[in-house]
Amino acid sequence: MPTLVAVKPRPAAVAGHTCLLIGLLDIATAVLPHVRATRIERIAPYVPGLADDIARAAALVSGLLLVLLARGLRRRKRRAWEAAVALLAVSAVIQGLRHHAFVAAAVSALLCAGLVVFRGEFRALGDPRGRLRALSNLVVLGTLSFGLGLLIVGVRAGDEAGRGISFTDRVQQVAYGLVGMSGPLTYASDRVGDAVHLSLLALGLVTAATTTYLVLRPVRLAPADGSDRLRALLDREGRRDSLGYFALRGDKSVLFSPTGKAAIGYRVVSGVALAGGDPIGDPEAWPGAIKEFLGQCDRHAWTPAVMGCSELGGQVWIREGGLRALELGDEAIVDCASFTLAGRSMRNVRQMVHRIERAGYSCRTRYVRDLADVEKQRLREAAAAWRGSATERGFSMALGRFGDPADGDCVVVTAHQKDADGDEQVRALLHFVPWGDDGLSLDLMRRDRTAEPGLNELLIVAALRDAPGLGITRVSLNFAVFRAALARGERLGAGPVLRVWRALLVFVSRWFQIESLYKFNAKFRPEWQPRFVVYPAARDLPRIALACLQAEAFVVLPRPAERLRQWARRPLTRRRAAGSAHRSAALTPPTGGGR
Repeated sequence: MPTLVAVKPRPAAVAGHTCLLIGLLDIATAVLPHVRATRIERIAPYVPGLADDIARAAALVSGLLLVLLARGLRRRKRRAWEAAVALLAVSAVIQGLRHHAFVAAAVSALLCAGLVVFRGEFRALGDPRGRLRALSNLVVLGTLSFGLGLLIVGVRAGDEAGRGISFTDRVQQVAYGLVGMSGPLTYASDRVGDAVHLSLLALGLVTAATTTYLVLRPVRLAPADGSDRLRALLDREGRRDSLGYFALRGDKSVLFSPTGKAAIGYRVVSGVALAGGDPIGDPEAWPGAIKEFLGQCDRHAWTPAVMGCSELGGQVWIREGGLRALELGDEAIVDCASFTLAGRSMRNVRQMVHRIERAGYSCRTRYVRDLADVEKQRLREAAAAWRGSATERGFSMALGRFGDPADGDCVVVTAHQKDADGDEQVRALLHFVPWGDDGLSLDLMRRDRTAEPGLNELLIVAALRDAPGLGITRVSLNFAVFRAALARGERLGAGPVLRVWRALLVFVSRWFQIESLYKFNAKFRPEWQPRFVVYPAARDLPRIALACLQAEAFVVLPRPAERLRQWARRPLTRRRAAGSAHRSAALTPPTGGGR
């Protein structure tokens, strides 16, 4: 019987959407003019300090916090539940004291009671470091916001409200303004008063929003070191999937089945647990590994997703996890024994390879374990210099390192050219990872952009020619995203929907190399193996797509705090060198990419 732990429970989804609605209602009652009349005015003479500003500010703050907590409730976060119960109780009281707000008060009270009744549904763990970071953020950013508020109020007060304003009045003005209330100071110009009020409110909202995010942020577990067990599993079952070796990436965690006969490598990105390829190991043990993975996602409120699994893998994920599958593209696999440059279909590749060889280029195919340390370092530096982006790209089909002693079974193919002095210079390289004991899977493809075009074709042909001598019978090349749509969309008789879809893919290819990779792979007449993305529900696809783009480094979100810490750890000389390299890179055009 399939387990559905990956699907969000209905009470949590209802609570999240209702919390969002109540938060929007609270914000509306705080800012819309026709609902500002309150019943609080009737009891204000009997409750010192109680005023309409307090009620509106409380409604605004609680509404904004409820909006921020809505997503945490949908993901069954325990901390979001605790905060939502407290805020809904406050919201019910505030709305009950406001004119024309009985319905909102009743809804708030009912949802608060419902959350208490269904408290068992909200069991997802939060980041254990989140509370400390949230407290630090509240203190640091709150102090900074308060200081900026004093500066704003002080400058404006001197110009508009006259001289002689006490420091106590300014402090009170800032404290009230950060939560949306009016302070004791008045301004001669309504425009200036509104500007000060909005500036203070914006500072307060930024502080509240960032603190709430840190409390509710997804758990980011450190990658577990299961490399020894995983390598042993790959030695036995690695030939089943060409992507299996990439589970050894340093940023991936590994979960094993209860029997230890299957494992899943994954990485958490923006609350999405991304697994790559099929589970590693015996297919009969895949269900156990899948249940372990989905159980981990359930405990931490991660959205499970699988990038690039095979048709068999997709069927097991659907059966065991109640998930869905969508065809993502095709993997190009070349049979080394049948590969040849003869024939009309290979004419363009044949001519290009012969032209490059006549230009003085030669290739070498070697195991990484046979390279000297000096040559490894030189190739590593060359690959980094030829990279087309500041960030190393790749996740599901990239190893993320080169020349590690543990990766001695990897294969590197290099293209060399003699210079004027007769010395050989490396101008391009390919890096392959093992695919069982008789296959290779392309990991890295880099070349010097100042060299003649056609080096990549020469390297692949050299790898396919030399593969039988290494006992290799099959080679996995690049992955072509949406290849079937591109191929069928250009055929005679293709329908209008398919043609529009192909045109959109061609347009997007300007940035993501979708069409160019397909055409490059097709040159070698490979066998196309479909690959799929597995996901819980259609509504999760946008988040999964963004997480995939982040994992593959096509989208790099700014992390100023982390970069500042890394910069502070560097010695002063390295900081200056990094700054000079960054300025030089800004003036240099892109120079290639990976798989």
